[in-house]
Amino acid sequence: MNLPRAAVQGLSLSPRAARAVSLHILALIIFLHICVRDTHAQGETVEPPEEVVRVSTDLVTVPLFVTDAEGRRVPGLQLGDFEVHDSGRTIEASYFAAGTESVALLFLLDASGSTRDLITQQRETALAIFSRFGARSRVAVIYFRERPVLALPFTTDIRAARSAFRISAEPDRRTSIFDAALAAVRAFHTDQRQPAERRIVVLISDGLDTSSTTRAAAVINEARASGVSFYVIHLPLFTPREGRLVARRPAKGFRELAEQTGGRFFVVGDARSSLDPRAEYDLAPVFKAIADDLLGQYVIGYYAGEAERREGFHAVQVRLASRVRRGLRVWQLREGYEHKSSDK
Repeated sequence: MNLPRAAVQGLSLSPRAARAVSLHILALIIFLHICVRDTHAQGETVEPPEEVVRVSTDLVTVPLFVTDAEGRRVPGLQLGDFEVHDSGRTIEASYFAAGTESVALLFLLDASGSTRDLITQQRETALAIFSRFGARSRVAVIYFRERPVLALPFTTDIRAARSAFRISAEPDRRTSIFDAALAAVRAFHTDQRQPAERRIVVLISDGLDTSSTTRAAAVINEARASGVSFYVIHLPLFTPREGRLVARRPAKGFRELAEQTGGRFFVVGDARSSLDPRAEYDLAPVFKAIADDLLGQYVIGYYAGEAERREGFHAVQVRLASRVRRGLRVWQLREGYEHKSSDK
């Protein structure tokens, strides 16, 4: 580095002293240059590089429940009671939620025939379940005939939900249960999800699907991948056969929506009530059973590290710690996840 002569010529110094001053000034300039460079470098690390940001938001969540030897749900467990493995590697969990602290509840309502009338009558009973959940919980409503209609996007406003339960009477049309069920699963993708949120669909229907283009298996697979559980309330229709009334068999896969996504299947009504136009149905015990069921569910989450961000399918296994394992069984509602490179 060449110093300007004016830096030393204005001083009355001997040549030897002038050279010493020049060396001191040169050392000072080099020192200041290093400090500025380090300051810039420190400023650049305040904002993490893009890859670090992406890693911190790769949260993997696994909803699950635990049963005892008699098949009853087991509440009251803590994070330390579980062990988590991702593709065989032991993982330290970062998130844990139990019960109904945060629930996204979607009512999927069959708007055809007498089912619509019962849903209207049971509106307050159905919405009472929402009051049992935590303050961070949300509710949405979809009704369907031939096509699903989003009557209410996710909200915390219970008054709006009451209005969404008012379904207008229309001539009977074809019914597409599985198309509507798939729309319900995808409704959870439309806004930002809380990490530990439980995703629940309460489906109320007579179980007769006449026009879906979607298969039940496709809905179940997508529901499991998205951590969505179906609680199905079946209001069967009855038909005469060999001198007696028998329930019409629901569409194939209707019951499996509940049984294979971690929910439960309920049947309301019988042949006798189907003949009585004044029969009254009380869904309160069903909704209480659903709320109690959710108390025994958990969500465990962890951030994906470098190994967990390897492209492809990752199998996740949650086990109970040995001290609480005896007689208990873990039922995962999500068995793994597919990681895709952000560069593609």
